[in-house]
Amino acid sequence: MKSHAIIPIFIPHSGCRNDCVFCNQRRITARSQAPTQNQIRETIEVYLSTLEPQSLPTVEIAFYGGSFTGLTLEEQTEYLTLAQEYKAAGRVRKIHLSTRPDYINPAILDNLKRFSVDTVELGVQSFDERVLRLSNRGHDAAQVYKSATQLQEYGFELGIQLMVGLPGDTLEKDIFSAKELVSLRPSIARIYPTIVLPETKLHQMTLSGEYTPLSLDDAVYRTKEMVKIIEGAGINIIRIGLKSSELIHSGEGSTLTGETYHPAFRQLVEGELARESLERQLEDRWPLLENLPDRILFASSSESFSNMIGHQKKNKKYFAEKVPCVKIEYVIDSNLRKNQYTIKEDIENESSRNRHR
Repeated sequence: MKSHAIIPIFIPHSGCRNDCVFCNQRRITARSQAPTQNQIRETIEVYLSTLEPQSLPTVEIAFYGGSFTGLTLEEQTEYLTLAQEYKAAGRVRKIHLSTRPDYINPAILDNLKRFSVDTVELGVQSFDERVLRLSNRGHDAAQVYKSATQLQEYGFELGIQLMVGLPGDTLEKDIFSAKELVSLRPSIARIYPTIVLPETKLHQMTLSGEYTPLSLDDAVYRTKEMVKIIEGAGINIIRIGLKSSELIHSGEGSTLTGETYHPAFRQLVEGELARESLERQLEDRWPLLENLPDRILFASSSESFSNMIGHQKKNKKYFAEKVPCVKIEYVIDSNLRKNQYTIKEDIENESSRNRHR
């Protein structure tokens, strides 16, 4: 059952004074206008007309579009006053925003606290100094640690966003970034594969051969290894990969360079994790894949069933080829947690469960 919903408010990047190689927001912002108070209120009311009858435990207003705290304090106050009005009335529970690590200071934090902001996500992207420099991030890793610590000291829920495959990046550096993220103990995280958008320096670098985008398989593999570290530490990864709507707000039309955008990127990653788990259990019980039973069950929760099957049934096809003499049934087990997968040999008492071939 759904327990959480977000009301997204997209704010142009007028607050961002930097020009990262992967971002085209300064150009997009020059052709767009910030939403008015009436437009924001209308957006919130439209969402609440659907959400309020559901009585969800958590509804939050989230300001998207990048560097919220790069706006002037007057502009921040204008947006937050409206959001706080809905929170004070009990119609939403949380206020959520994203910003850059170098746009955090005591005056900004005091203002966010004044308006009851709950969650602040930092667009960290990488903890590696060379990757930050080649990506023209405009700050070093020390700024990330400082801002993250300040946010936590003020009592905000901290979120950290990482990107995979930036200029100068490697698998080892992505693993390093995942471990550094864990060391800061944020409440939530996001992981995005680098996508080459038009009207960016990165697009120019790609055309000139200075930068080579990751393949989709490589992006999935790297992200999978990072997810193991972050989720293994008990940190909730609220998004893996970009939604099509986020690309629209990035000015994407029909031309993307490279392979890393996929509408089901998270399922690709989690499907690989499911396959690894099931394959490991299979080989632990039958090391040489000998003396296998005629039938076995692969089980997951209903929430993780599509991951167990794999995107476009990739995992079913994989195991059908790996153990062709075994009849594998894919079932839902309500006793299992999300992203937990088990193999069962005895299927005599499984008749009451949902079965899929």
